[in-house]
Amino acid sequence: MVSLDEVSGSRISRQRAGIKEWAGLAVLALPTVLLGLDVTILYLALPALAADLQPSSTQALWIMDAYGFMIAGFLITMGTLGDRIGRRRLLMIGAVAFGITSVIAAYSTSAAMLIAARAVLGVAGATLMPSTLALISNMFGDVRQRALAIGVWATMFALGMALGPVVGGVLLERFWWGAAFLVAVPVVIVLLVAAPLLLPEYRAKRSGRLDLASVALSLAAVLPAVYGVKELAKLGLEPVPVLALALGGLMALVFVRRQQRLDDPLLDMRLFGSRTFSAALIVLLVGLVGVSGVMLLVTQYLQLVAGLTPLAAGLWMGPPALAMVLAGIMAPLIARRIRPGYVVGAALALSTLGYWLLAAVEVNANGVGMAIAGFSLVYLGLGTIAALGTDLVVGAAPAEKAGSASAMSEMVQELGVALGVALLGSLATFVYRAQVSATMANGEIAEAADVVEESLWATVSAGESLPAGVLLEAQQAFTAGLNVTATVGGIAILALAVVSIVSLRHVGAIGGEAREASGEKASGEKGEPCSPVS
Repeated sequence: MVSLDEVSGSRISRQRAGIKEWAGLAVLALPTVLLGLDVTILYLALPALAADLQPSSTQALWIMDAYGFMIAGFLITMGTLGDRIGRRRLLMIGAVAFGITSVIAAYSTSAAMLIAARAVLGVAGATLMPSTLALISNMFGDVRQRALAIGVWATMFALGMALGPVVGGVLLERFWWGAAFLVAVPVVIVLLVAAPLLLPEYRAKRSGRLDLASVALSLAAVLPAVYGVKELAKLGLEPVPVLALALGGLMALVFVRRQQRLDDPLLDMRLFGSRTFSAALIVLLVGLVGVSGVMLLVTQYLQLVAGLTPLAAGLWMGPPALAMVLAGIMAPLIARRIRPGYVVGAALALSTLGYWLLAAVEVNANGVGMAIAGFSLVYLGLGTIAALGTDLVVGAAPAEKAGSASAMSEMVQELGVALGVALLGSLATFVYRAQVSATMANGEIAEAADVVEESLWATVSAGESLPAGVLLEAQQAFTAGLNVTATVGGIAILALAVVSIVSLRHVGAIGGEAREASGEKASGEKGEPCSPVS
């Protein structure tokens, strides 16, 4: 077994990245921003496209969810495929597919056509995410530069998400809903021109055929699991989501058993033999659960309680995005002198103050400022774990497995987002309905109970048809749900801060000479650089 020190030492000795590599990082930032943008821009476009395409309620949900399902399902496959056919090649193939499908989505003439286009966009997006991260691990051999580059990369996705409402608001004021999808076209064109000039090609020297049975098993494990988690948030403990989760768990076990038997598996299970790799994945998973749960509630608070327009709400999300960018860049620099586990633990401890600010938000004039201040601290912690956690995952894997490691990093974050929305979203809904039920006891207010108990969205939509005071009661109930959820999230993140310090204390400062035995190299062998190919 080879220690992470040994691997880190070999990478430190490589030539430091120059102007070309940093320019290449700017190119890799383009698809990353685009993917983040695509997550949030559709929220603004949905009302307009719904009026045009007239989707049913089920179709509207699939328009939103098909993209995320396909990304989650294909991440592992695409990460491994990039290792085998070439990471730059897969990036460019995926970019072409993403651009063409975006045009098809923009000019969809039916809800079914748009759902299909969104599904294909998800598959294409799954090629972009691990390819960009794996290429960074190849371009930046020096561990300090690599950590900083990954920090910049990690913040680009959040920046895209923050820009989504702003860009969407500007476009929808001037154009039709399809313009939200056409944003991808100029980004893809720039990427296709610049990638051959600035990005090297890498693929693993020893790569076998892609095991199609493993691909099918990975999809059979991930897709039902993600579907089950999402449906639990909407339906509760109903048979369908429970069965979906059970099926996903069973297929995951079959998938793992097959990978352990194969000489050239789709996902090398020996990666999990590194405690650094496994601990960093747990930090990313739990951290994203907390962030995604409160993010959904904060955005709804700004629009449904504070009464902000989507564009104004998007602008208010600027400070949290800036906090994440600063954390993503500064955390790797600080970790050059202080162990990453301590930096992550301190950032998460600081972010718990943000959760507790959110726990104190009320329905008053100070609510927006307190919510944004709290969420900025939450995003500060997210920026830190996204940068350092991802770097630890990628750094713990051999060079030829960087694509697989990158895919696992992205996979646990996707799962964390789904779990956060399901678990914390369900908690907020439970508190909301319990408080609303307690206030809707008699008279004409009781007649509005069905609408109000459905959701705050439904209450706001009913508007003036509701009796006086009902909307305020619903807003206060929603805010109570936010308070309780933030409290629970804050406790979980504080516990995660302690876990991070304990589980990652063996990892030395980034690039430091005294980087201690930080666990074994995940694959059990010293990773060799991926062979460059033309």
